Amino acid sequence: MSKIAVEARNAVKAFGQGEHAVRALDDVSITIHQGEFFTLLGPSGCGKTTLLRLIAGFETPTSGTILLDGADITDLPPNKRPVNTVFQSYALFPHLTVAQNIAFGLEMLSRPRAEVAERVGRMLALVKLEALAERKTSQLSGGQQQRVALARALAPQPKVLLLDEPLSALDLQLRKEMQVELKRLQVETGITFVFVTHDQEEALTMSDRIGVMSAGKLQQVGAPRDIYTRPLNRFVASFIGETNFMAGQTVPGGVRLGCGATVDVVGTRPGAVTLTVRPEQVRIEPAGAGGIPAVLTSLVYFGTDTHCHLALSDGAEVVARVQNPTGGDVGLVQGQAVSLRFAPGAAQVLED
Repeated sequence: MSKIAVEARNAVKAFGQGEHAVRALDDVSITIHQGEFFTLLGPSGCGKTTLLRLIAGFETPTSGTILLDGADITDLPPNKRPVNTVFQSYALFPHLTVAQNIAFGLEMLSRPRAEVAERVGRMLALVKLEALAERKTSQLSGGQQQRVALARALAPQPKVLLLDEPLSALDLQLRKEMQVELKRLQVETGITFVFVTHDQEEALTMSDRIGVMSAGKLQQVGAPRDIYTRPLNRFVASFIGETNFMAGQTVPGGVRLGCGATVDVVGTRPGAVTLTVRPEQVRIEPAGAGGIPAVLTSLVYFGTDTHCHLALSDGAEVVARVQNPTGGDVGLVQGQAVSLRFAPGAAQVLED
């Protein structure tokens, strides 16, 4: 079993006093293992950056405990923690070269000159910037500056690297490239990465585990596949990817939808429930094929696939994602009567 690198126990962070106090973190407990890429994911204001700042030491919890390698660091100042942070704004020194920026933190730690030179060389190779070592950071592209910031943060070999939405300022293509690079850097260094983002694709692409947050609380923690395929509640299901929600009533053998069809489900509880099914798990078949009767109301082309919007007999809407065949379309037309089926195990009852 892997060791725990970072742990928060019942962390509360309130801003303000009395009845006007706002709880940015509300009794959050979480463990992050050594050597993993852990992502805190959620919308703006959910508390993810506040938790990162508690780990970094930039904020002190109102109550609760922060531990690093099992030691209580709750009241330890930032400069005494073996932790580095990469911010959204890279905070590079524009008058210094790439190599000098990377060396800066090591020099502040009074490391021997030979060690500094060796570490700078290794970091330049790690982020593939050897050819730009003597260039001023003000002369670099956004992606290159991002790599310098990462190299500078990794140079002192921190036990934990904290990343606060560092890719948000990059354009889409560069952001996708840096997602791959970040994961490569984490694997090669073996350092624990704690990454904060509101971007679900970033989280799913890079993370070993994800902690989904909302309104200062952890909603679910798990591997990307588990978070996506088995969300615990409506918030997680809607925030991670696209999904269909359908109201129903528990009956023997499954859940009966408003249209009268009964669906086999994963997990159940008595009474009225909400089902979730991902669009790619919805199968469209010819009308009368024995599935759930529906009418195709619109088709939206997305390049790799087509989103098919369908109406059930009670007016409920279901979206199906159909892979586009090479050189053709999906062979469906607006207004067409069809039948729906859900892939085995795809329909899930949510906790709320």
